[in-house]
Amino acid sequence: MKKIYSSVCVLMLSVTITFAQQTPLEKNNYSQITSYGELSGFVNELDKSSDLLTVEIIGKSVENRNLYVMKFSNTEFGKDENKISVLIFAQQHGNEQSGKEGALLLASNLLKPENRYLFEKIDFALIPQMNPDGSEKNMRRNGNDADLNRNHLILTEPETIALHKLFDKYLFEATMDVHEYFPYGDTWKNYGARFNNDEEIGTNTNINVSDEIRNFQKKKYLSFIKNYLNERRFTYFEYSPGGPPEIDYIRHSTFDINDGRQSLGIQNTFSFIQEGLNGKDNFVDNIRHRAEGQMTGMIGLLEFCFNYKDEIKNLVQKEREKLISNDVPNNVAVQLEHFPDGSKLELPLLSYYSNNDTIVTVNDYRPAVKSIYNVQRPKGYLIPKSLLEIIEWTDKHSLTYSNYKKSDDEQIEQYYISRIDSMDFERDTVVDPAVEVKEIKKSFREDEYIFIPVSQLKNNLIVTALEPKSEIGLVTYKKFEYLLNVGKDFPILRVVSRQ
Repeated sequence: MKKIYSSVCVLMLSVTITFAQQTPLEKNNYSQITSYGELSGFVNELDKSSDLLTVEIIGKSVENRNLYVMKFSNTEFGKDENKISVLIFAQQHGNEQSGKEGALLLASNLLKPENRYLFEKIDFALIPQMNPDGSEKNMRRNGNDADLNRNHLILTEPETIALHKLFDKYLFEATMDVHEYFPYGDTWKNYGARFNNDEEIGTNTNINVSDEIRNFQKKKYLSFIKNYLNERRFTYFEYSPGGPPEIDYIRHSTFDINDGRQSLGIQNTFSFIQEGLNGKDNFVDNIRHRAEGQMTGMIGLLEFCFNYKDEIKNLVQKEREKLISNDVPNNVAVQLEHFPDGSKLELPLLSYYSNNDTIVTVNDYRPAVKSIYNVQRPKGYLIPKSLLEIIEWTDKHSLTYSNYKKSDDEQIEQYYISRIDSMDFERDTVVDPAVEVKEIKKSFREDEYIFIPVSQLKNNLIVTALEPKSEIGLVTYKKFEYLLNVGKDFPILRVVSRQ
């Protein structure tokens, strides 16, 4: 009797473990999206089932839901410098459900014995759900009605703050931000065709990011992931928003640093965005294929990082050291634009008329990003201690700063705002102040300022954020618009080397 009881216990244990590794979406037979409660239970069950996984809470959402990170490692996470550290985070937009579902499928699959080899070279952190409040309502924004993927520069939301604290702690070398795109709008219906790619991948597009990193992404990763997805019967295309053709231009995503990809990429990170095809009628439409496509793209990144571990690590380390030592170009692009390069884009679409795939040649194709306004990189910036919101912002970004003592080889510059114009930025309108630069020759109270040197990892982010003419800087946000006033001096000063 005792022997039979033991066998039954072993059998029950085996069934329990297998059941725990089935995601809520699978258990619901792909008919119901995973709720926050189901997600919480699932990630904690997985945590108990494997020595490879540690689940931690990195913060709380606006409505007090946990933000989980799932840390996969066969050693102590973040301690083996020979490994490459990879971060993937999903569902910043609550109504983009397949990223979360794909992330949970990924977590379950990574614990299979045949995938354990990945952790010989990789420490992997996975945030399956960045926006649990929006997800519960199937709404894009978070509990404060904020778009998280437009919040990575100003960091006002607890969800984005938690993500950046995690990044700053481990300084991940490769990252991916997982989204969905919605191609079913009336403009495309009227055009007669729409995008129909299972997965679209975008690279760093801000030209202040290292050329070497951006070229490596384009030449090596995009060709790899295209083949990887196609071999597994998922369609791929480089992320190409805009259009429809001949109505509007096609580009390769934004160069703004306020989203999850570029805010990490600007720190010379091997950073990507992945956009899966959204459901046509509702969020469970074709959810199995969508979730599996998202999972496959994520596994593809891990496979690539495993195969090219040394090359990526060495490249990222070299380019980050340049930021920290300030061994970077003197000019920083703070106003940029999308330009044609003479090529045409062969764009795969699905015809509304025939319901078949078709290829459209795009003439107004603008794949090149170029600077239209540069500033000279200073040694650093002086922030008045009275600007408490800016000092709070520096702390949220874990920036290094100190008290200031002027040296003889330095001069202090200040901008005078003579007028405030506007400019087009990717079909949006942002401020474009006219500025005059003057040297401050009179003495000023050094103890009234903090000094932020640019010689740190977030070198390019600091310059881009604090320059008044930056079209992607702090002054373009309502929270910081008070910094710009016509006929007055800009309160943030520049410290430059004396010529």
